[in-house]
Amino acid sequence: MTIAAPLTDPDADGLPEPEATATAAPDPAPEPTPDTSAPDTIVSGADSVREDITERSQTLGDILAQLDRVAIAVGDWRISAFDLLFAAVAALLVLAFALVATRLTRSALKRLTGLDDTQRVLTEKIAQIVIWVTTFFLAIDLLGIDLTALAVFSGAFGLAIGFGLQKTFGNLISGIILLMDKSIKPGDVIAVADQSGQQTFGQIRKIGIRAISVVTRDEREYLIPNENLMINQVENWSYSSKNVRIQVKVGVSYDADMTLAEKLMLEAAAKAGRVLDTPPPTVWWNDFGDNSVNFTIHCWINDPEEGVGNVRSAVLKNLWALFKENGIEIPFPQRDINLRDNAQMQALIAALEGRPAPIGDDSE
Repeated sequence: MTIAAPLTDPDADGLPEPEATATAAPDPAPEPTPDTSAPDTIVSGADSVREDITERSQTLGDILAQLDRVAIAVGDWRISAFDLLFAAVAALLVLAFALVATRLTRSALKRLTGLDDTQRVLTEKIAQIVIWVTTFFLAIDLLGIDLTALAVFSGAFGLAIGFGLQKTFGNLISGIILLMDKSIKPGDVIAVADQSGQQTFGQIRKIGIRAISVVTRDEREYLIPNENLMINQVENWSYSSKNVRIQVKVGVSYDADMTLAEKLMLEAAAKAGRVLDTPPPTVWWNDFGDNSVNFTIHCWINDPEEGVGNVRSAVLKNLWALFKENGIEIPFPQRDINLRDNAQMQALIAALEGRPAPIGDDSE
């Protein structure tokens, strides 16, 4: 016989009641708040300056606030009248700093006696580059300009600068290289060819960022790009030595005493004021010309910046006086004229002599 077990009451004591689990409702998503902030100003450094001035003087702060309200907003950019005023004042300050620093650097370099002219100019140029680069970044920092805002235009701007200033940077680097190797330096005398191809000489007065200044004896000033001196042939009369040899060509008659003439040529060259005694003047026989025996007087000077034409003129002037004193003839071209004998010629001769012309046939 099977006895059935009693059914258990779920509400009876001693049995745990099932726990009720409640899930909390999710919080509603916050509603987006509209962006009421003002657009970014291009010159962000002006805001901090304006706030600092306002803390010090309420009157000036109110004036600057009025200027700041007059503004133009383009997209996320905003520029006001105060921003423009602040940028102008900051630009003037940094330019004044650069100019004063450049003048102080130039004055300090002039006092350094241990540097020659080339080293002084090279140091001055490098100092100017450092000063102006520092001035540029100082202005950027003072204005608070965010350069990343110009990232969109940086590629095109850099390309335009690369093509537009290619020659400028080329001349700048060429000038620095010329000063470093001392092939061209202020005070050198170089030969210069003008547009017509005629060559003259001049002294280098200044080596600038773009070009060098060459002054000729007639006070004409040539501005030659530095890059041209790097790629073209340059005749430098004072590169390693300032001694320059001058050639004076002279012609003497075939009937003259050549030994005496040569002696007088040497004497005329020695009397010239700027001609050096060492090396001494020399005389070369060039050739036997149609009308004269041709010589060349070679003499040396060590101050080519004072000119060479005046030395040649002094030698020839002295030689003319010596030749006159010693009876040395300087020949000149002579021509013989042959006249044909005919009736017209006889009539002309008779007329000149004052007698009647011969009567006869006019033909030969």
